Amino acid sequence: MALRFSLLVLSPLLLLCCCHGIKAHKDGEDPTTIKTMQDFSGYPIQEPHFPNSLSLLSVDTLSLQKQIDELSTFSDTPAPSVTRILYSEKDVLARSFIKNLMGFAGLSVREDAVGNIFGRWDGYEPELAAVSTGSHIDAIPYSGKYDGVVGVLGAIEAINVLQRSGFKPKRSLEVIMFTSEEPTRFGISCLGSRLMAGSEALEKALKKTVDSKNISFLDAARSAGYAKGEEDLSSVFLKKGIYSAFVELHIEQGPILEEEGISIGIVTAIAAPASIKVDFEGNGGHAGAVLMPNRNDAGLAAAELALAVEKHVLDSESIDTVGTVGILELHPGAINSIPSKSHLEIDTRDIDEDRRNTVIEKIHHSALAIAQKRDVKLSEFKIVNQDPPALSHDSIIKAMEASSQELNLAHKLMISRAYHDSLFMARISPMGMIFIPCYKGYSHKPEEFSSNEDIANGVKVLALTLAKLSLY
Repeated sequence: MALRFSLLVLSPLLLLCCCHGIKAHKDGEDPTTIKTMQDFSGYPIQEPHFPNSLSLLSVDTLSLQKQIDELSTFSDTPAPSVTRILYSEKDVLARSFIKNLMGFAGLSVREDAVGNIFGRWDGYEPELAAVSTGSHIDAIPYSGKYDGVVGVLGAIEAINVLQRSGFKPKRSLEVIMFTSEEPTRFGISCLGSRLMAGSEALEKALKKTVDSKNISFLDAARSAGYAKGEEDLSSVFLKKGIYSAFVELHIEQGPILEEEGISIGIVTAIAAPASIKVDFEGNGGHAGAVLMPNRNDAGLAAAELALAVEKHVLDSESIDTVGTVGILELHPGAINSIPSKSHLEIDTRDIDEDRRNTVIEKIHHSALAIAQKRDVKLSEFKIVNQDPPALSHDSIIKAMEASSQELNLAHKLMISRAYHDSLFMARISPMGMIFIPCYKGYSHKPEEFSSNEDIANGVKVLALTLAKLSLY
């Protein structure tokens, strides 16, 4: 597999490499050294300073862990939990921390109108489409300190690794910190990457979007120093092809790698989420005075629909189909009052879009049937988002596989059942993801943890993959 990938990139460089090899020999450079460098990289060497030994790919694990720990202190809840909400004071401080680290790595830093942060290392052919990497640092309430963070701090360290090794990229390398991958404040997941991918619907919606405290998105963004005097956020849109590749490093958020003792997961596909909001309206009444045959209980309608979600997902007969009722609210919310209103928010996802959409249709039919049977009103059934799945690009999968093999790290192909910014970056460029193990698969909770060794392995695979892709 590694050989096949190397051959893919060999042909366009052959002539230049041969010329460079002749020149180097004439200048007295040892051809054996050049061959060693070529064997290491899997690519012909047309520029000096490519590392000639895998041992040069050295990760500063102590410094990286210190950065992870320090970033976790920018939190609105006490350790070991992390809460970092979009455009909050702690979020703004964390952003400054990231920009400083990018600066220390010698990257040129810029930000867009919603706060996506970009740090670029110019290649020796900067006119070519860059290779990008990155993730997010926002954190849902009472979560952990590794989700997303490993993909941002690890990406900066991967650049440092390559710089220390003496590598010179052909294509520029760019680290991206995405704004608001989590939907915590405004209910919009992958806000920054979704907007970068050119979502006109989102750009329009953000002009009217408010949080739970009725603060508008634009006001919140301006309070953090973004969207300055502008309501047109289309400046965030990126043209397709602006990057030749995007690779995201992330903790697995599941138990498979740890249970199987495998160091690296190579993601082949990302399951696509769809979110649904459902409202039932009944009559309510006193919990003691209204007899059971006479009730129009909106709460029981919600409970029955929640069970229907589970049934329809299981009926798909695919382990890749999942559904969750993550929010179920009753009004008035008193123990001695029959619920007159209920509100559900449902998450369904799958790597097969048609199969997932079939589940959504069945949930809708169940909601209608339950409303009729219980004599309540289905006042809303709204599909909030219905994103298509994303497939990793073959060339990036091959680069990640080759890098893992060259580093002697056990790896496996797997899908991501959680969605990531990579889902939307796939609309802009070829995409791939690298997973590393995390303790018991824990995520979105304070117990979330990945070892220094696992993080270092992920950073090395990322660094070598970026190097390969930058020379393509």
